[in-house]
Amino acid sequence: MHRPAAAFFDLDKTIIAASSTLAFSRHFADGGLITKRAMLRSAYAQFVFAVGGADHDQMDKLREFLSGLVTGWDVATVREIVADTLHNVVDPLVYDEAVTLIEDHKEAGRDVIIVSASGLDVVGPIGQLLGADGVVATELEISEDGKYTGGITRYVYAEEKARAIRDLAEEAGYDLAECYAYSDSVTDVPMLEVVGHPFAVNPDKELKKVAEEKEWPVLVFSRPVGLSSRAKVSRPTLAALAVGGAVAFGGYVWANSRRRPRDV
Repeated sequence: MHRPAAAFFDLDKTIIAASSTLAFSRHFADGGLITKRAMLRSAYAQFVFAVGGADHDQMDKLREFLSGLVTGWDVATVREIVADTLHNVVDPLVYDEAVTLIEDHKEAGRDVIIVSASGLDVVGPIGQLLGADGVVATELEISEDGKYTGGITRYVYAEEKARAIRDLAEEAGYDLAECYAYSDSVTDVPMLEVVGHPFAVNPDKELKKVAEEKEWPVLVFSRPVGLSSRAKVSRPTLAALAVGGAVAFGGYVWANSRRRPRDV
């Protein structure tokens, strides 16, 4: 019997032209979560992330920076800010080519899953906005009084992305040989290797080298677009975000509540 397939997308610099978490820095500052000095440091980190290759050292430094930055933040406030500012922050950053790919995969009957090292409370609402069927993202430790402790309970990075994809494939019955994956970073080589159709998107220097060696297709995304200007964006999804606010995703969550029976 035919088994289902999925398309797995990295988020930062693959679907959107920036770090999703750092993109909200100004709004977090407006909400009283960070100081202007910390906002400037965030802007600098965003610049470094945008122009540099996201190698392991850079990603470790970014993880440490973000972990320290969010320590003590009120989780409910973060989710409220993300929900209220989502369109203003994300719309200008989304690659038109990525949105087209997402639409094409969904029309072909494939699930679309975002797999990101960014925090779940940011990635979850972005996934909903884009019409993804699910997300897997880094989970931050939350204290009993509803604040981030600075700890990370699951860092969805490098090999952990590949592990998450294998777990999803086992649960949903995906045929990994028929699945697709997209990323810009050499740190996501394990994620790309686990599927039958890997693509390098705006690859950093090291990933470009790997893609050439393995003969993986290389895509260039260059056109950020306002989602509201695209006719195919689901109005019910946008309305649900405006009314319901940010959704706290736990582990991975299907945007719809269905479960596909596993083929045997």
